[in-house]
Amino acid sequence: MSRERKSRKKVGTLKWWQLSLLGVAPTIGTGYFLGSALGIRVGGPAFLISIVIAAFATYLVFDMLARMTADDPQPGSFRTYAKQAYGRWAGFSTGWMYWCAEVLIMGSQMTALSIFSRFWFPDVPMWIFACGYAVLGLFVIWIGNKGFDRLENVLAVLKIAAIVMFLVIAAAACFGWLHGGARPQLPATWGDFFAAGGRGLWASLIFAFYAFGGIEVMGVMAIRLKNPKEAPKSGKIMILLLSIVYILSIGLAVMMVAWNRFSPAKSPFVVALGSYNLPFIPHVFNAVLIIAGFSTMVASLYAVTTMLVTLSEDRDAPKVFAVKKTKRKTPVFALGLTAAGLAVSIILSLLIPGKIYEYLTTAAGLMLLYNWFFILVTAGKVIRLTVWGHVKRFAGMLMIAAGVSGTAFHPTSRPGLWISFGFIILIGIVVLFMQRVWKKSAQESKKPGKPKLRPKPAR
Repeated sequence: MSRERKSRKKVGTLKWWQLSLLGVAPTIGTGYFLGSALGIRVGGPAFLISIVIAAFATYLVFDMLARMTADDPQPGSFRTYAKQAYGRWAGFSTGWMYWCAEVLIMGSQMTALSIFSRFWFPDVPMWIFACGYAVLGLFVIWIGNKGFDRLENVLAVLKIAAIVMFLVIAAAACFGWLHGGARPQLPATWGDFFAAGGRGLWASLIFAFYAFGGIEVMGVMAIRLKNPKEAPKSGKIMILLLSIVYILSIGLAVMMVAWNRFSPAKSPFVVALGSYNLPFIPHVFNAVLIIAGFSTMVASLYAVTTMLVTLSEDRDAPKVFAVKKTKRKTPVFALGLTAAGLAVSIILSLLIPGKIYEYLTTAAGLMLLYNWFFILVTAGKVIRLTVWGHVKRFAGMLMIAAGVSGTAFHPTSRPGLWISFGFIILIGIVVLFMQRVWKKSAQESKKPGKPKLRPKPAR
């Protein structure tokens, strides 16, 4: 048995339903717990339609990625497939685009944690909380996350428990069992449902997509399946579960409180619970959000650092980022660059505390969508698709394009669009420079070297 088969046999231990559960908990993060407030504020109750559209597009992206994984399982997942389809520039671009997206997501999560903390301490500047969470998160990565990994399942359970608690309380409010707030009710007219108009619905798409961010990680983990061909099944179940949870919880939140009362300063679920005579429940819910959000932030820190090490090992980043100089084999320089990204987020939260979450969330969501779009482009060249397969692929591209273009029509999301364009332009400039380096390296490798001595024939 070859070494490759042995490693695959050793790694492939997951069943399809285990991969579904592994994907659900990390995906439900601050994009859902806080980012949905932006979506409701921008799109009104019709934000629920955005969630349905984003869920369908997410499924199409994962379906293509899972099919590529089933045909040829690769540790690099979408980066490897892009490189196979279009060359080294594509693998380099998608890798760095994903790294930039994770850095922005990390900053968004850190900002969300600061906003949750200000629920109790509204007079404390947000950048102080951001510093505290950044230092604590970096410390966890520095000492090694073996101990923290054991807590991940517990923290995931707390996250799910918070959602179940909200659904139970919301159901009790619907039956009139709670006091102190208005009884939840559906929008009376289509005008009430589309309160922000068609343009608001269009602009809210990006926040719905952001709530599903992380589906590409399922593609990376799909190589751990016992049978990689079951990857599409695990993705279907995961996205179905997420969609049900999102539609139920956000729908109930909009029924409990008027849509224009939501803001990015508080979680929509804390706002909804706060309208009833429940003195302790909003505080308990907020504490669970902080615990769950911190676990997601640490996971993003780990992902950002690991991705940089992987890029370095693939010679798509300086070799220094793969160097591990501590007893715990922590990549010091990669972690240092991650810390620099956190520092930029902290400075921004100091300069523009009222808008930083909106900007980072929009930019992070857009960077993810650019990667998703490239996954669909790559699938058209890597795998053989039927006519229906191409229809689904182009439908996914169209919905992603709608999510991207919608950000240009609302002042909340427009700055994030320019930030994402800045990252794309920067990556493009680096790619043009690196192509010269790769071309020169290829030419030098083709130059004839010193003639090798022929071994003497055996007598």
